[in-house]
Amino acid sequence: MEGWRLVCSWNGHEGRSKRKGDYDESLADWPRKQEDSLSAAGLSSLGQWLQQDMADSAQAQKLVYLVTGGCGFLGEHVVRMLLQREPRLRELRIFDLQLGPWLEELKTGPVQVTAIQGDVTQAHEVIAAVAGAHVVIHAAGLVDVFGRASPETIHEVNVQGTKNVIEACVQTGTQFLVYTSSMEVVGPNVKGHPFYRGNEDTPYEAVHRHPYPHSKALAEQLVLKANGRKVRGGLPLVTCALRPTGIYGEGHQIMRDIYYQGLRLGGRLFRAIPASVEHGRVYVGNVAWMHVLVARELEQRAALMGGQVYFCYDESPYKSYEDFNMEFLGPCGLRLVGTHPLLPYWLLMLLAALNALLQWLLRPLLLYAPLLNPYTLAVANTTFTVSTNKAQRHFGYEPLFSWEDSRTRTIRWVQAMDGSAQ
Repeated sequence: MEGWRLVCSWNGHEGRSKRKGDYDESLADWPRKQEDSLSAAGLSSLGQWLQQDMADSAQAQKLVYLVTGGCGFLGEHVVRMLLQREPRLRELRIFDLQLGPWLEELKTGPVQVTAIQGDVTQAHEVIAAVAGAHVVIHAAGLVDVFGRASPETIHEVNVQGTKNVIEACVQTGTQFLVYTSSMEVVGPNVKGHPFYRGNEDTPYEAVHRHPYPHSKALAEQLVLKANGRKVRGGLPLVTCALRPTGIYGEGHQIMRDIYYQGLRLGGRLFRAIPASVEHGRVYVGNVAWMHVLVARELEQRAALMGGQVYFCYDESPYKSYEDFNMEFLGPCGLRLVGTHPLLPYWLLMLLAALNALLQWLLRPLLLYAPLLNPYTLAVANTTFTVSTNKAQRHFGYEPLFSWEDSRTRTIRWVQAMDGSAQ
């Protein structure tokens, strides 16, 4: 389950030998000449080759990308991944309501980094940011399953904001749009129907009663329907949507909250979900990598990828939320108490209903947003796992980070929080 807000946090780049999963500072995908072009031609030929190579490189660095929500949890990872894995970048625009101070460190590199403070609900601000961009990655959104924001605000940000981005692309001539959707567009639904090893074509009754998944479903439909619309200049708009399952990794707010809660409880967490309930989780670095690949391939494979949806997946194991979180929190000193839920499900349903009632009664006076409500209880207790290779077949996706590397990186991030836990 995603956190309710976009978090600006990053654990930093680690200096160690490069291997699979490292964010490669050397831009390994940079186009290179064949070695035989350097064969015994002398210094003159070498000089000519270098001049041509520099000219080709300058020509390659011509694209302008815009990332909305670029200072959020996922957005920051997308930004850093683009800078290190997309050699064609000339300018990277980062559009967000709140700009993170970490942006300053990015402005010293070879790519022009432009920070734009703006609101996706303001159409004129979105148009100004999109104008001149070749690709838009629309990652901005209000993620709230706890009732901290009103349904009207969630709709305004997630649905109207997406409309504004689409219309800005049409008006300015931007041809490629990648949308960050969510698995909750599909489910789990409130009826408790399991989604077991499903893919993008698996039939499933999507029932959206909560404002957040309802807004994401509407926004995704807008993006997919916009595929093929003529943009300024007459070319077709090419769109697609990515559906991450539960994202985890450096900067994940809910993981941070659970860790601090465990510390307050003396290093203990209490089981509330049966271990048999499985959920699909995906490392944030792999979600960012899929965004980069999709944006890169969308032009060349427009007929195949345009109007498509893709689940984001990697090698992370299927486990319950609590057991999966313990993969990171256990090595950091927390323990999960109980092999079975300590409270029966009917009692949890009663408590969730009471929380929902209290939230409604107290809303005029104060914000009451507990983690347990009928929607979060249904999601946590419903199996939802993905098994698909559509992204690999359509645009060659393979996880950049192995499960071992994803786990190690997340543990190190949690351990780094220990000093600030008090």
